[in-house]
Amino acid sequence: MKAVFRMDREGALALLRRAPVVHVASTAEDGEPLLRTVHAAVVDDRWLAFHGAPVGEKAEAVGRPAFVCAEETVATMPSYFLDAQRACPATTYYVSAHVRGTLERVDDPREKARALEALMHALQPEGGYAPIDAGHPLYAKTVASLLVVRVSLERLVGKAKLGQHRQPADLARIVEALWKRGAPGDAAAIERILAANPGVPAPPWLAGPGGTRLVCALGGDEVEAAAALVAGEYWNEGVGGERIARAMRASSALVGARDAQGRLVATARAVGDGARHALVADVCVAPDWRGRGLGQALVRLVLDHPAVRDADCVRLGTRDAEGLYARFGFVDVREERGRPYASTSMVLRRERARPAP
Repeated sequence: MKAVFRMDREGALALLRRAPVVHVASTAEDGEPLLRTVHAAVVDDRWLAFHGAPVGEKAEAVGRPAFVCAEETVATMPSYFLDAQRACPATTYYVSAHVRGTLERVDDPREKARALEALMHALQPEGGYAPIDAGHPLYAKTVASLLVVRVSLERLVGKAKLGQHRQPADLARIVEALWKRGAPGDAAAIERILAANPGVPAPPWLAGPGGTRLVCALGGDEVEAAAALVAGEYWNEGVGGERIARAMRASSALVGARDAQGRLVATARAVGDGARHALVADVCVAPDWRGRGLGQALVRLVLDHPAVRDADCVRLGTRDAEGLYARFGFVDVREERGRPYASTSMVLRRERARPAP
């Protein structure tokens, strides 16, 4: 693997933790190649464990060398992003994690139970089951009879093919093409490509006022930061932070802005069908950044987001920022009553128990 594509260990571990399945390659007892797709879990950041029947090909592979991998497609890159005629530039940007080691049988019932509990936590993080314990009457027989196999993560290698071998000018064209194409995941791909290639300047439409950098797809811990930013605003009174974060993760677009120190200082989101209707919500700028044009830059970005840009009707609600939105053509719905096909604005509200202070 070229050094430029190497991903750090934590990135590789994170990929293994979120991978829905991994692929295990080894050999069966008769020497024939063996390739299986399994659910697996990371245990103590030292092992990757999976389970199976006590007899069969997976059991036969115990004690043999194995290669385990997981992968995640970031974006497909058609050739015409870089060349109008040649097919050669067509490729896929992806991240992957690879483990070389020996398949080991886990015999200690407590260690088997820990591996199975880690697997259940990965598959069902919301709980809803009795925790797996080797001595629990629900699990004792199953734990004893089930095959649990693990492979050491000592030889874990991560790869992130995100254009690091490309010239900055080519990557700038790719980023622009992804934004223009706007397929699901393209906005997130832009942020991953820019993060992997810090020498490539962000495109002009991601340049914010005062040295801020707009973000076209927030993810990971930044979702919680965005939820915290808007949690105290009037439209979220009585709404818990977890519900706000859940709404943000389910949004069609979640954008933001970071200051020069990397702090998230603004956010906005939208829910849309990509064709006819979109709703913009949670537009918020940190108090110390208000009045500097950041809100306007953020609204411009979310309206140009692929999930919103083609919508015939974009709606939002506000009680103190009418002037900001009027600059983009928003009008009070009461001013549309005389237009053909103008509809009555209606709402269904469900009362919910408010969280304890």
